[in-house]
Amino acid sequence: MLNRLHDRLRLRTTPAVFFAAAGVIVLFVLATILFTDPLSAATGAASQWLMVNLGWFYVLGVTLFLVFLIYMAASRFGRVKLGPDDEAPEHSNATWFAMLFAAGIGSILMFWGVAEPVSHFGAPPRGASLGIEPETGAAAVDAVNFALYHFTFHTWAIFTLPALCFAYFIHKRNLPPRVSSIFQPILGKRIHGPIGRFIDVVAIIGTVFGVAVSIGLGVLQINGGLAQLFGVPENAGWQLIIIGVVTLIAMISVGLGLERGIKVLSNVNIVAAVGLLLFVLAAGGSVLFALKGTLESFGSYLVNLPELAFWNDTLGDTGWQNTWTVFYWAWTITWSPFVGIFIARISRGRTIRQFVVGVLAVPSLFSVIWFGVFGWAALDVELNGDGGLVERVVEEEDIPGALFELLSNYPGAWIVSVIAIAVVVVFFITSLDSAALVIDTMANGHEDFNPLGQRLFWALAVGLITATLLVFSGEGGLTALQSISILIGLPFFVIAFFQMYALRRALREDAGELPAMRTREWRRVLPPEEYVRRMRGGDEDPYDYDDPEQAVTRPQPRTEVPVMRDPYVDDRDRPRGSRRPRRNVTLAGRTGSRRLPQAGQQAPARESLPLDDVEPRGE
Repeated sequence: MLNRLHDRLRLRTTPAVFFAAAGVIVLFVLATILFTDPLSAATGAASQWLMVNLGWFYVLGVTLFLVFLIYMAASRFGRVKLGPDDEAPEHSNATWFAMLFAAGIGSILMFWGVAEPVSHFGAPPRGASLGIEPETGAAAVDAVNFALYHFTFHTWAIFTLPALCFAYFIHKRNLPPRVSSIFQPILGKRIHGPIGRFIDVVAIIGTVFGVAVSIGLGVLQINGGLAQLFGVPENAGWQLIIIGVVTLIAMISVGLGLERGIKVLSNVNIVAAVGLLLFVLAAGGSVLFALKGTLESFGSYLVNLPELAFWNDTLGDTGWQNTWTVFYWAWTITWSPFVGIFIARISRGRTIRQFVVGVLAVPSLFSVIWFGVFGWAALDVELNGDGGLVERVVEEEDIPGALFELLSNYPGAWIVSVIAIAVVVVFFITSLDSAALVIDTMANGHEDFNPLGQRLFWALAVGLITATLLVFSGEGGLTALQSISILIGLPFFVIAFFQMYALRRALREDAGELPAMRTREWRRVLPPEEYVRRMRGGDEDPYDYDDPEQAVTRPQPRTEVPVMRDPYVDDRDRPRGSRRPRRNVTLAGRTGSRRLPQAGQQAPARESLPLDDVEPRGE
């Protein structure tokens, strides 16, 4: 039946995956609208239970992802290419780094760049456990530490893990661009069966909800900016209008295609975002204060990273971590397949070591600069200026309005705020149309041409979920987004552990096992006086020596230095003489040790001390 419906609609996808994911999305929208209060209560209770009882699992999981990625880059597998072994990288380093910048971080930084440091400055996360007073120098340092913890290495570890898995299984094993492909070492051909389809349906649904949460945060920020500039009320009606406009523009961009739509918008937005960053730095109260603070906070973050990576608010037990760190990790991992496939597609031809270092380091470094400039600019206003940010963000709980409150302290605040709103809008348009393309690819299982209607459907689906969470969920906007993220994120965390196992297993299967390391063996060395005693010993000697002839007084090897040969090159292809190393590059050649004879040669006399040359002590 699904196949007949698929053909009538002239689709080109996997019917079971497409209709199952679409059906769950439609059911969620209808259930939320028809049963708002019961569903809201159930969602809130379930997310609260997860935060209280499994928050530690989210914190531990992301740290383990980061450790695993570092291990993969440092291990012998770091040299494995994500593609054919003789293929060069598809993009230059500069182009690759620029595309990594556009891979999902813009929307995050625009929303939290000011709100995160100010929130923690006014209400220190570790105030109860460490006695940090609000709005003090210690609170400022800890605030930026947590902002960097949330948006640098750990966040990008969540993106890098599935991206690396996608890159390996898509480019190396030539499998479909689906989450189920990562499980091929475990499932085999069953990735095309019910289990594989179930994994893909869960991944698509989670990605739709994760992108919807991001769009929802952007809608709240746009609504807050319009309220400050034009007096537009912050209510459900205006949020629906904003969602409709953003979704419509994104659908137009999807129709224009990658080159004329997403690429053009992304390039314009990157330039605008960097321009806004430079404006905040140059027009602020103290450029030197921001620069010094950025450098100092990066060092403080690195020093405190091991502690922050495992901190669980055990002593304070304030519940702060549940609504911040746990929400971040759960939200980020839900849309990691979308970012992961994008990063995998642009990273063909790079080694695993290049991939991990680049994807972890480059966006993280930009986040350090962004939070350094915007965060310390906001703290400068609070510590050395007129203030007002803590009052609006912490006391009034207007997190979406944090950026515009900061810009109100700058010259040309109205015009700059309009530009900032435009940047936020374009960031979320590019996120939505990119997500539509990637989700469609995940549903199809290939990257070839597909009907436009399929891609438009996924853009519309994300818009519908965003509107449902913000307007019809029965909770406050941000609370609803947090609740659904924590619930959807749990299965993704479980799947991520299987991804780590599958990737390492595939690498061991494809790269083979290395033999145990071998070294040459050495004769036993004795002190000269003991050597003489043993050589002179006779029947009256009470000690039984094991082969005293093997003992020497000077270090001498017993076997030759092992010669490493390239396991990938056939011996018949080797130049004559290449199997024997040159004397001056071996350990024997460098140390002057005696070289052992080759097979068929007479062994030289073993070098030792004449008995009469040494007078044993004590005799």
